[in-house]
Amino acid sequence: MFTENANRIFNEAIEEYHRWDDVDHPISNPYAAGTIDHLLYEKNWIDTVQWHLEDIIRDPQIDPVEALKIKRRIDRSNQERTDMVEYIDSYLLDKYRAVVPAADARLNTETPAWAIDRLSILALKIYHMRAETQRQDVDEAHREACRKKLDVLLTQQADLSRAIEELIEDIEAGRKYMKTYKQMKMYNDPALNPVLYAQKK
Repeated sequence: MFTENANRIFNEAIEEYHRWDDVDHPISNPYAAGTIDHLLYEKNWIDTVQWHLEDIIRDPQIDPVEALKIKRRIDRSNQERTDMVEYIDSYLLDKYRAVVPAADARLNTETPAWAIDRLSILALKIYHMRAETQRQDVDEAHREACRKKLDVLLTQQADLSRAIEELIEDIEAGRKYMKTYKQMKMYNDPALNPVLYAQKK
């Protein structure tokens, strides 16, 4: 199953990151370039690093100059994350290019890769919520509350995985078809962000 493999790769990337627990540690993707496994690992590594950058920037004692640097790094990471989603969709578009949609085929509300993006983030939530259930520096009430949240996240992961599988099956069978749009983020584009282009006048 596609999602079983994706969840395994996401967990592999998360575990590898936490061997170092360093946002500057270079990625070492174990999968061959051009494969879906390579894209999935790369995608989750970006998500994992950004997760920890988001933690760091919320330190109330952080130096404002350093915070600005991290904020801009998060902006770049968001663009990389979007690019990776589009790469995954391109891979799937190419994989199913020979499928002829049925006359009554429907367009899904989101592409498979944007659902996969949510699955990657869920893997991170599950990893960190599970860690909270194992903390020894908190009381049992904290651990129990986190166990309940973990149960919800695991249910959500199972439901989302099933929904992605069904979407892929529908695309393979021609019951649904894919249509992708570039995200066209405006804040990163100096020609579209009014704060940036006003400085050129």
